Amino acid sequence: MALILAIESSCDETAIAVIKDGALLSNIVSSQVDVHAKYGGVMPEIASRLHVENIGFVLKEAIERANIKLEDVDAFAVTRGPGLIGALHVGLQAAKTLAMLYKKPLIPVHHLVGHIYANEYIQKFHFPLLAVVVSGGNTELILMKDHMSFDIIGETRDDAIGECYDKVARVLGLPYPGGIPIDRLAKEGKHTYDLPTPLKGEHTYDLSFSGLKTNVINLVHKLEQRGEKVNVPDMCKSFQDVAVGTIIDRVKRAAQEYQINEVILGGGVSANSYLRSEMTREMEKLGIGIHIPPMWCCTDNAAMIAKVAERLYDMRLFAPLDLGVDPNWKIQDYNKFTN
Repeated sequence: MALILAIESSCDETAIAVIKDGALLSNIVSSQVDVHAKYGGVMPEIASRLHVENIGFVLKEAIERANIKLEDVDAFAVTRGPGLIGALHVGLQAAKTLAMLYKKPLIPVHHLVGHIYANEYIQKFHFPLLAVVVSGGNTELILMKDHMSFDIIGETRDDAIGECYDKVARVLGLPYPGGIPIDRLAKEGKHTYDLPTPLKGEHTYDLSFSGLKTNVINLVHKLEQRGEKVNVPDMCKSFQDVAVGTIIDRVKRAAQEYQINEVILGGGVSANSYLRSEMTREMEKLGIGIHIPPMWCCTDNAAMIAKVAERLYDMRLFAPLDLGVDPNWKIQDYNKFTN
């Protein structure tokens, strides 16, 4: 019968959720996307200041919506990392203050684990499974043989896929964040531009998006120098086919090699309609289950942090009040933290 309040502030969303015995009582998110859009990406210092300004209002709304009192909370959970160091500090200091004030446990949560466990709002996991975490800062294939057990079998060697979408969108004159307009325009275009497949021919589960991004940028500049007009929908379609295709290829091979029961999507890019439809189609061909998070769970939120925190509360995994943030916290290191 645990009542947990969770805080997420790893990037540009200030979010607080309240959960009790699996029931989500509130999930409040204050997004900064409109502020950062004018810069074409998240500005870390601005994000930190806005978290400081917003967190009190978000906390007030979260407890009012949940109809609880802070003194009734059994534990306070918070994203410890990975993420922007200044943004993480705001959430952690708020959680530590609440834990100290009300003399309740502090629960540290890994951001990517939150994205994975957001799927538990839909249905239970069936191990072994492959978690595919795709976002602006992360692209990883994670093998899970049991709860809270993580083994990275593939990750990006350079840019995350979400970052690649944003930079391609910028060169095409599309708004930030880039994933939404590229996904939309790709439906209107045809695959007419010849773009290289990253790490083609290599038997690896790693991914690479830097070269693909650079090729798009160089091709656009060449066409402009020749006075030729770039067909934006066609470029979006050509780019998205290759970017998503590399992920699908690795997931299909890994699913068969590791004999997994299901694939789980998580992270902001899991909202991409092409990735969702292609992953579903390919997994159905292989007879493998597929978990696709609801749209409200794709972007950063505190509900996903709360879901992990419930499990950690049952494990009595609490942190001391001198806990620090870890902006580069690796998910495989979480195994040591939870065992």
